[in-house]
Amino acid sequence: MHEPSWGQIIAAGSVVVGALALAVALRIALGRLTRRAGDTRWAWDDLIAKLLHDLAVPVALTGGGWIATLIMKPEPETKNIAAKVFSAAIILCVTFALARLIAGIVTSVTLARQGPDSSVTIFGNITRVIVLGIGMLVMLQSLGVSITPLLGALGVGGLAVALALQDTLANLFAGVHVLASKTMEPGDYIKLSSGQEGYVVDINWRNTSIRTLSDNIEVIPNAEFSKSILTNFHRPAQDMSLLIQASVAYDSDLERVEKVVTEIGGEVMNEVEGGVKDAEILVRFHTFADSSINFTAILRINEFGEQFRIKHEFIKRLHRRFQAEGIEIPFPMRQIVMTNGRPKDVTALD
Repeated sequence: MHEPSWGQIIAAGSVVVGALALAVALRIALGRLTRRAGDTRWAWDDLIAKLLHDLAVPVALTGGGWIATLIMKPEPETKNIAAKVFSAAIILCVTFALARLIAGIVTSVTLARQGPDSSVTIFGNITRVIVLGIGMLVMLQSLGVSITPLLGALGVGGLAVALALQDTLANLFAGVHVLASKTMEPGDYIKLSSGQEGYVVDINWRNTSIRTLSDNIEVIPNAEFSKSILTNFHRPAQDMSLLIQASVAYDSDLERVEKVVTEIGGEVMNEVEGGVKDAEILVRFHTFADSSINFTAILRINEFGEQFRIKHEFIKRLHRRFQAEGIEIPFPMRQIVMTNGRPKDVTALD
């Protein structure tokens, strides 16, 4: 058995210390580079800087360890074992770094397509799992472990796992289908036939989170979307019509009523945040009710959540204007005709 000399031991130790010092220096330098890259508006330099930052320390230490091993001139068998261990360590480090890089690229592409306010984790998580799985198989192969039986076992085991995790897999594929078909995206306001509604916050591998108008988070399994009728208030466009019901008395001048409502609607659209400026205001009379003529005022808003502010301002201003113009807003009345002290006829006017 070969005994290393003191010179070899000192040289190997010096290499290890030098590799450690290099790792620390690289980590500090790349940490600064990562912070500098974070200040730029380009996303790709962040990903590259993080990749270098993740690889610097393990590659420096592994490389130093391998050079130190060569300096020690070990026996061939020991050298082969060391080579496999260092190779496996490098593959493992590169796998984790690549998983983070590729998941970051997928996330960046998703954000570029769906907007900066979106938060979609499902694609990034799936990508990370795939890269890690491939890396682990390559690492086992480098250690001399035959992966062919392992792949066969994974096939049989995967079938058993698929049967045991039917609900989980259903949610996973439902989430992928929802994103691929663009039925909804983070930021959209949706309503399900089961009653849940709100802004989509995130779609992950198992469920979708929506933020209600009361600022609460509801978590819905992805598979539920395939069972429910979904209304997306941001499709095909984010702006939408707002229908407000109102009524006037029978003796009102409907031409004048239409003019007043149109003027108030135009003011609200141009002055209140959330209205579509210069949008056409429509008034449609539609019903001869018992005590009134009913109509619908059709306004245009930028987004579903703006309807409450627009309705609030429109009703206030229309009520004030109707009072100033002498236009009556009728209320339900009931007329009772008395004959000999007893009611003869009852006519409902509401």
